[in-house]
Amino acid sequence: MKHRTVVRALLVAGLVMPVCLAAQTAGLGQLDFPNSGVPEAQEQFIRGVLLMHSFEYVDAAEAFRKAQELDPDFAMAYWGEALSHNHSVWHNQDRDEALAVLERLGATPEARSAKAPTQREKDYLATLEILYGEGDKETRDLAYAEAMRRLHEKYPDDPEAAAFYAVALLGTAHEGRDVRTYMRAAAIAEEIYRDNPEHPGAVHYMIHSYDDPTHAPLGLRAARAYSQIAPTASHAQHMTTHIFMALGMWDEIVSQNEIAWEVADERAQRKGLGVDSRSFHALAWLQYGYLQQGRFEDARRLLAIMRADAEKSGSRRTRTYLARMRANYIVEAEDWAGDAVAIEVDLADLSPASVAGDLFATGLAATRRGDSRAAEASLAAMQSARRAAIDASGYPPALMAAEALEKELEALGLLADGRSVEAIELLEEATVIEDNIPFEYGPPDIVKPTHELLGEVLLTADRADEARAEFEKALALAPKRVRSLIGLARAAELLDDEVTAQEVYTELKRIRARADLGIDRFGARH
Repeated sequence: MKHRTVVRALLVAGLVMPVCLAAQTAGLGQLDFPNSGVPEAQEQFIRGVLLMHSFEYVDAAEAFRKAQELDPDFAMAYWGEALSHNHSVWHNQDRDEALAVLERLGATPEARSAKAPTQREKDYLATLEILYGEGDKETRDLAYAEAMRRLHEKYPDDPEAAAFYAVALLGTAHEGRDVRTYMRAAAIAEEIYRDNPEHPGAVHYMIHSYDDPTHAPLGLRAARAYSQIAPTASHAQHMTTHIFMALGMWDEIVSQNEIAWEVADERAQRKGLGVDSRSFHALAWLQYGYLQQGRFEDARRLLAIMRADAEKSGSRRTRTYLARMRANYIVEAEDWAGDAVAIEVDLADLSPASVAGDLFATGLAATRRGDSRAAEASLAAMQSARRAAIDASGYPPALMAAEALEKELEALGLLADGRSVEAIELLEEATVIEDNIPFEYGPPDIVKPTHELLGEVLLTADRADEARAEFEKALALAPKRVRSLIGLARAAELLDDEVTAQEVYTELKRIRARADLGIDRFGARH
């Protein structure tokens, strides 16, 4: 203890430099983060920062607590643990837990600042007083990003100030993807990557900035690198597929999410964790990839895993993924009377998009079976759920997705009654809604994309030229999505465009190279 006291006294006096550790933690990446913690605590501190950059927040907090045990006065270890309770990109935060961590360091902002031996560390701590201060979360997010900008400008040679500024910027996109903000974050992350190609935050934040169909080619380098930089982080293995999804790279989506699922399960087994520690996010993306590949039996197997885990847990998280995976399976496999249709999901407290997707899939299956009464019941339930959600939360993008799905199901009912003109008009309204929803990465919240469904209906009305335009719009939003490719090929054939038809069929053959036996190029069963 006497040695620590002397070192800190010298630090405050400016007579020695803080510890500067260039650390490589196996399987998580590499970074430099000078700080005044004692040498014994450095490994755990660096591990915690690396884990935070890969959004492995629970393990990061654990590492920071171990650093505190080794150095109880290590202010930056408390900073790290407190920051682990803020998940910028996911737009959620546990403010109470974060404040409890900070209070362990000191009862007031002044007391906490006094524990930091250097001005730079005081400045880092001060940003948390803003992040977890007074006011609503969105206001604090904006103020925190501004505080991180000032920190970055004050310490331009500090890559961690730059990295945490980049992710803070991403956290200010409260209304969905804001290209200008995302490109600002990308520019910062690119500079970090230039100087340190092993920095997990640099590639991670580049991927988040670029994971839409327009910018995805810019993120392909980062996606290829991230899985190698942080092979033991499940989220890192999954995160690469944000870029692959935006480019329609189904083989890579499948292989990487298989790894992500396995890495997460290995961690759960090693630490003796329960069902809710599993990477259901990776599982859902994996299932969606299987469905595009025509591997419906594999997709159904994953749905069974998700169903069993949801029954064990009953958590909102497991039920959310069960609803989404069930809906995707029914829509993509076109299994209108199979086991998935019979699965009942407890939709209480789920997001409007999850509720709407599940009910839509049930209603779509009923429509295809000719059960109009069941389809109408699903539509009524969708409308009731959306009205209740509007009363509770206003009208966020998730409710727009729910409204688009309602219009789709209603249109299919009109089509079944022979009222095709009205059905097409309603589907056109649905496409306008989808086009006004901010782009989000991943499998679509609108489980049956509006332009795709409108294109399919236009084909049945012998309007192939208009159908082709709709499929092209669908593919611009979801590149190489198989049902849209199938529609485009059919439209091209009807328009005697054999060149396009052959190109698309060649692509479908490549995507469906591992399809189940009996699945043809259209995804139909024989």
